[in-house]
Amino acid sequence: MRQAFVLALALALPSGVAALPEDATQPILIQANAAEMNQRSDEIVYSGEVQVEQGTLRVNADRITVEYVDQKVVRIIAEGAPARYRQAIDDPQGEVEAEAKTIIYRTREEQLELTGDASLEQQGNTINGDTIRYDMVAGRVEAVSGAGNSVRMVLQPPSRTPR
Repeated sequence: MRQAFVLALALALPSGVAALPEDATQPILIQANAAEMNQRSDEIVYSGEVQVEQGTLRVNADRITVEYVDQKVVRIIAEGAPARYRQAIDDPQGEVEAEAKTIIYRTREEQLELTGDASLEQQGNTINGDTIRYDMVAGRVEAVSGAGNSVRMVLQPPSRTPR
């Protein structure tokens, strides 16, 4: 069943749709009410109305933890009620929007993992589940839900061109 779902979603989303390549080369701007740095663990924790911007990428959360390796950001963990993510994609129709209790953004791999009341929307197609994994480079989405819950998906019909 899981493979069938991933296949259905792959067919619904445009192939090769990825985040704008120039976003990954832009500086990361973080604003918050408070910040605490731990040099031993190479992380900074931001809290209170946190906003992250990198190119077209936007994340809003109650708390964000930024992890570094060799002074480069490798992971951003956003937590909120809910945390929200938005980014333009390399496609004329726009952007991806997501929300969940926890959003993990792996900067090197350009991957999102959404957990806890997760939802993802792209070009009018939506998916909801307990956990959603989105590989922006490969354009691959995987969603799962725990016992007693189900994954919910709304797929828009393809646009018709006038004759």
